[in-house]
Amino acid sequence: MTIKSSVEIITEWDIVEARQLGRDEAKALGFDTVDQARITTAISELARNIYLYARIGVIEIERVETDADAEKKIIVIATDQGPGIEDVRKVMEDGYSTSGGLGAGLPGVNRLMDNMVIQSVMGKGTTIRAEKWLR
Repeated sequence: MTIKSSVEIITEWDIVEARQLGRDEAKALGFDTVDQARITTAISELARNIYLYARIGVIEIERVETDADAEKKIIVIATDQGPGIEDVRKVMEDGYSTSGGLGAGLPGVNRLMDNMVIQSVMGKGTTIRAEKWLR
């Protein structure tokens, strides 16, 4: 069974809404409070990147459970039609920032989640898919 929810990111308040949705979905699936915090932090970073760099996008959250309950996970998909990421490898380096920040964003998301894939096309936008498995 898969349950999908989404939040359109247009304002800073939408970042808060996406975080809360992620926490609620993680809690419903059975993640402990530490993993709930990891998931909400990752969502916050992905949503903030949409807001800062693309202005508008969507955070989708999928709660996945198999019938046998052997496999449970949260999938977070951040999608925008912004300018795209010129050098994906570069943005995955700790300390690299185009906004003057700490440069911990996407590398941090990668560390917080179990799997992350970035697809980006210059001038067309970016999709980032991150997964966290319930252990």
